[in-house]
Amino acid sequence: MAPMISDALLLQIEHTFPKGISSSEILDVFASHGVQLSEATLRKYVQLGLLPRSTRVGQKGKHLGSKGIYPVGVVRQIVRVKQMMADSYTIEQIQREFLFMRGELEQLSVTLESVFGKLDGVMRERREESTVRVVAREVGEAKSISKDLIQRLSAIENRLTSRTNVQSVAIS
Repeated sequence: MAPMISDALLLQIEHTFPKGISSSEILDVFASHGVQLSEATLRKYVQLGLLPRSTRVGQKGKHLGSKGIYPVGVVRQIVRVKQMMADSYTIEQIQREFLFMRGELEQLSVTLESVFGKLDGVMRERREESTVRVVAREVGEAKSISKDLIQRLSAIENRLTSRTNVQSVAIS
């Protein structure tokens, strides 16, 4: 089955919403691409553990309150869940077998981005020091390694998904 939202578009969405995405923005993304997703379904996916919970973020301005923000990677997760459901997976199979690493991979990615952000900040503050050039090269290498690690772990998860899908079809 072809993806309902292309990888290029997912990257664009992730670039557009680097600090997170609200539920209404998530619903708009899917609606604008002709993919059915209701607010109730989004909430159900969160309740079932298929998606992370939103974080309440205060809005600037008097009496504006706060709104729930999801990590932008949630759009990619929804696409994956919908693809798996279209491939006849049950919610239980998705919970048990396929998304067992997804939340952890998302959290690892966020943590690594935070660590590199802090390192970049320290290097900016100390740009006059001679060691910064060496450290900057090491940080660049570490970023590359971390990106490769996330990609490899995601590929492993995808291969396990494909393998189990073939097995479950063969059993049916």
